[in-house]
Amino acid sequence: MAQPAAAWRWAALLGFALITPVGLPAGGADRRPHEVRRRSSGEPLLSTRAVALRAAPEQRAPALQQLGPGEPLRVLRSWRASSGQRWLQVQAADRRGWLPAG
Repeated sequence: MAQPAAAWRWAALLGFALITPVGLPAGGADRRPHEVRRRSSGEPLLSTRAVALRAAPEQRAPALQQLGPGEPLRVLRSWRASSGQRWLQVQAADRRGWLPAG
């Protein structure tokens, strides 16, 4: 009777060891509280990569200006094209134009 209990114990231990690391970040658990920074409505968004500011919400539309990473943007409105792609009309410095969302 002792062997089946030992087998279950090893099976449970092995299962725990194989499944538990999936839920942990690389390097183990992070004990620091997560810092959440909420953007207030007056703060501009920042571009995360270089992107072309377009004259219209189409990929073929002429580029008005190339925006670099960290460029402050103010979203004016959102629009969804018939293809399903979402576009944002933004203001970057003194220019207005369209950027693909996502």
